[in-house]
Amino acid sequence: MSEMATVLKIDSKIENVNLIEDLINEVCEKHNIKEDQYGNVLIAMTEAVTNAIVHGNSSDASKSVEVAHKQEDNKLIFTVTDQGAGFDFDNLPDPTAPENIEKPTGRGIFLMKSLADEVEFEQGGRTVELSFYL
Repeated sequence: MSEMATVLKIDSKIENVNLIEDLINEVCEKHNIKEDQYGNVLIAMTEAVTNAIVHGNSSDASKSVEVAHKQEDNKLIFTVTDQGAGFDFDNLPDPTAPENIEKPTGRGIFLMKSLADEVEFEQGGRTVELSFYL
């Protein structure tokens, strides 16, 4: 298993989510990611970084979010780590339930799970690992 290197460390400001796009472009080009899968990677990673900034770090610009990636066998693996307290990822409300369908938030993790091939939470929810099969 190859080691992950932190390739991007950003302050927890929502406008910094844009910085992730350059990283995703570079990584997807390097690994010849197809166009349809590129969209999945970009959206899932944007959601992960947004969640880390807004929910994990409470948009506290003195805290940072770290993004790392590696290729392992036939997978491209990204991790997003915040400096927050974590969360109970096993007890999230279902965003597709009728009582939640109109809510403006609560779809990020649902989207990540729909778009990535594997989603794992570590460090009590402070780190999310998104895997995409190559």
